[in-house]
Amino acid sequence: MVTEQPVTGQAVTERVEAERVGIDELLERVRADLDRIGPGEAAEAAANGALLVDIRYAALRERDGLIPGALVVERNELEWRLDPQGSHRAREATSHDLRVVVICNEGYASSLAAVSLRQLGLHRATDLVGGFQAWKAEGLPVVAAGHGAKAGDTA
Repeated sequence: MVTEQPVTGQAVTERVEAERVGIDELLERVRADLDRIGPGEAAEAAANGALLVDIRYAALRERDGLIPGALVVERNELEWRLDPQGSHRAREATSHDLRVVVICNEGYASSLAAVSLRQLGLHRATDLVGGFQAWKAEGLPVVAAGHGAKAGDTA
């Protein structure tokens, strides 16, 4: 009979040190597995039933506005709100097959967030290249904060 040895703090530290990467390399790695989309594709995906999820913090939403129909979920609550099996899920989190497009301000944090959602089984999760700023620059719809988030948002 083989018994597993408990993982010690030192073992975890050694493994982390062996796998250290900078944020640029980490982004490159995680993006290799994502089918990232541009603003026009995101708008089309939303029209076809995809869920746009805005993870920007409140000050940015207040300053720049919202994408109409996007679900606003603070980044620190994202996994709890989008896990279809979770007790704190948003009503839109209906299935692991749901197409989710994560949107941050410029398209960096959203890549990491999309990978986290994939780890929860949301295999169609991706993010918006260039984030909200790219959406706005394309001239796609934006509304003032308080007028465009889906009901059930966490903001």
